[in-house]
Amino acid sequence: MSQANEPNRLSVPPSERDRIQGSLDTPVVLVKYGDYQSPDCGESHRIIKVIQQQLGNRLGFIFRHFPQTSIHPQAQKAAEAAEAAAAQGQFWQMHDTLFEHQQALDNGYLVEYANDLGLDITQFLQAMWRHVYADHVTENVESGLRSGVTTTPTLFINGIRYNDAWNVESLLAVIARIENS
Repeated sequence: MSQANEPNRLSVPPSERDRIQGSLDTPVVLVKYGDYQSPDCGESHRIIKVIQQQLGNRLGFIFRHFPQTSIHPQAQKAAEAAEAAAAQGQFWQMHDTLFEHQQALDNGYLVEYANDLGLDITQFLQAMWRHVYADHVTENVESGLRSGVTTTPTLFINGIRYNDAWNVESLLAVIARIENS
């Protein structure tokens, strides 16, 4: 029997199934639900990059897909492209590329990015054509919905939803409080 999730808590804890930079054993683990076509997610991507540089190995970062296809029609394909790249060991490289080129996420561009990353294009195209990773993306979305995610970006810090300002200073202040508690 399923139970309602406590408001503002992550319903699916971080695990090795996630796309993670750093370790699950760090003092602070950020889980971001994002959409590659969302301008706000692009901005949050840049903010998290700065925080990662400042905190180094004291921070674990997990990205979970939450494409909002009703307003971002290319987001689902972009998420599947990131997963197809992950199958070839290039998730984070594709992840960064997709955020750097949010306005260019049509099929031709996705293939170009895969080629630029040195991926096996035949394998990439087959995965995209067959929607091999659509279920993984759907699992991420469903876990987000169970955690109360309705829009992107949504961030959880050590399992608690972050609701303050999306800027480096505010995020670092919350992280510092967590590290010092």
